[in-house]
Amino acid sequence: MFSKLLIANRGEIACRVIKTAKRLGIATVAVYSDADRDALHVQLADEAVHIGPPPARESYLLGERVIQAALDTGAEAIHPGYGFLSENAGFARACEAAGIVFVGPPASAIDAMGSKSAAKQIMEQAGVPLVPGYHGDDQNPAVLKKAADDMGYPVLLKATAGGGGKGMRQVWSAGEFDEALAAAQRESLAAFGDDRMLVEKYLTKPRHVEVQVFCDSHGEGVYLAERDCSVQRRHQKVIEEAPAPGMTPGLRQQMGDTAVQAARAIDYAGAGTVEFLLDEDGSFYFMEMNTRLQVEHPVTEMITGQDLVEWQLRVASGQALPLTQRDITLKGHAFEARIYAEDAANDFLPATGTLAFLQPPEESEFVRVDTGVRQGDEISVYYDPMIAKLIVWDESRERALQRLASALAEYRIGGTVTNVDFLYNLATAQPFRAAELDTGFIERHRALIFHAREQDIAGEVPLAALALLLYRRQQVRPRACLDPWTPWASHNAWRLNEAHAQHLDIRCHDQDFAITADWLGDAWRIHNGNQSTVVKVQLEGDVLSFEVDGHRQRGTLAATGDSFVLYLAGGAISFNEVPPDTGETDSSGAAGGLSAPMNGTIVNLLVEAGTAVEQGQALLVMEAMKMEHTIRAPAAGTVDGFYYQPGELVDGGAELVNFVPKDSP
Repeated sequence: MFSKLLIANRGEIACRVIKTAKRLGIATVAVYSDADRDALHVQLADEAVHIGPPPARESYLLGERVIQAALDTGAEAIHPGYGFLSENAGFARACEAAGIVFVGPPASAIDAMGSKSAAKQIMEQAGVPLVPGYHGDDQNPAVLKKAADDMGYPVLLKATAGGGGKGMRQVWSAGEFDEALAAAQRESLAAFGDDRMLVEKYLTKPRHVEVQVFCDSHGEGVYLAERDCSVQRRHQKVIEEAPAPGMTPGLRQQMGDTAVQAARAIDYAGAGTVEFLLDEDGSFYFMEMNTRLQVEHPVTEMITGQDLVEWQLRVASGQALPLTQRDITLKGHAFEARIYAEDAANDFLPATGTLAFLQPPEESEFVRVDTGVRQGDEISVYYDPMIAKLIVWDESRERALQRLASALAEYRIGGTVTNVDFLYNLATAQPFRAAELDTGFIERHRALIFHAREQDIAGEVPLAALALLLYRRQQVRPRACLDPWTPWASHNAWRLNEAHAQHLDIRCHDQDFAITADWLGDAWRIHNGNQSTVVKVQLEGDVLSFEVDGHRQRGTLAATGDSFVLYLAGGAISFNEVPPDTGETDSSGAAGGLSAPMNGTIVNLLVEAGTAVEQGQALLVMEAMKMEHTIRAPAAGTVDGFYYQPGELVDGGAELVNFVPKDSP
């Protein structure tokens, strides 16, 4: 076993690897950019080496600097984590040339699976079932489009060197193909330095099921069950679980044996994940193999009781696998929810900000939080906006799901928008509880998950208003000098000879509501436009108890700054008080959506200045937090000019386009 290990990564995975290394008595070395000088992984490591400016291409992606840091500190091995250099065959070879152990598979295996098209050919020769598609070398756009036309739409464009949803686009018709191809190629080139594409038939209702495999250098290989990763947005996983619901022992063995067969076809060693599309009829197809540890590996650890990072280190040091296939047992069920700084209601737009308040749920044998940030840390524009991974376990899927909902309701994050309320709504949605899973789950159940239905709004707005009202009363304490019996010490809207009525404006479900609340003596009557609701309610601490039409319920109120979330059994309600209109709001560019959604870089201008455009036409592309964002024309009109050029940095909210709507004066 090694005595010193360098972790060539950042954030939660660097902290995760350090934790296992410390338990094994291995000294650790962190690397960091200027942006991460005070990061948690730097503080946890025994040593830390600065490797460059914030952009990953100038720091974490520079393999020569990472290797030099290992040589300078005497590290015998490098763990790449996931992302960055983890699937870079050149880096693996450079480690070997420098006499440093790369904690991962051989470079030849990374090469074999690094190109999705080449991987498909290898798997086809190995007898692994494949999704129909074009995996050829000819990258002429006309050839790619003809392949799509021939197999029929919808199709999926995928970067051959890709992963994590980068360089991937669904194409539903021939008319969308050219724009989707150009966008996928740009994104792939920026993320992987390679814009080659493959085209696959898009299965409309498949499940995304992946198998965790492990091989050693002694010719042995095993699978550690499977994970269902079907719930995704932008082709990136949101909630993962293990084992996959509805998996029979026979299908598990068939998929597991196929996954090990795929690994052996490329002489694999170390941790890997073979990803399959599982169709409704039980047939499954090879998608790709990730030659690294996966973000969602903790759910496998929870149901097997194994530390997969420890397995990686043991295999990399030349040891045999700790267990044989017959020794691997499964217990219970686990979920992982990825906590992101992102605006789920705004197409999951990534967000930046300072974590002014951060209070995760208490960890236990049932709840685990993997994170790389602390209160006060900044979510930077330079890296993925993940805050943490929330992992829960229990004896059954139903009980584990209850653990997940409870832990999400306890998560408190202030200073940036997050997806916690979205995750809670997803986890408590009836179709998810019933495991009606496929990769289109979020889109198909969008109205349910986002509580956008009229009945949701009608029922939840009064509760949000009362929660805000009682919270404000709770924060106010009567002055000690006041007579406790005087009406001036009350907070129930008392007025001499007037009704006990209070008025407040709240924003809920992306709408503004003017609410009037009348105190009836033992309940409140809430007026929302023409609707009226009577609610008996009380707030004790953060527990809101209420009764509507004889139905008593209880929820948890989370307040962070000026934002509130009320967690109920049927979902989460996010709301805040609408600030008074001072007449100073600058709406320039907002109506047309022609401002930068966040800090980022201009990638490409898609039309010339002076061009007449139609509504919805793509005008420019910007990149932020590893994702492309296309700015489109809000209406028919003319692009008079652009305020920024490709390669320039822009601040969130900056106006990007001088746009003149058609028929404007």
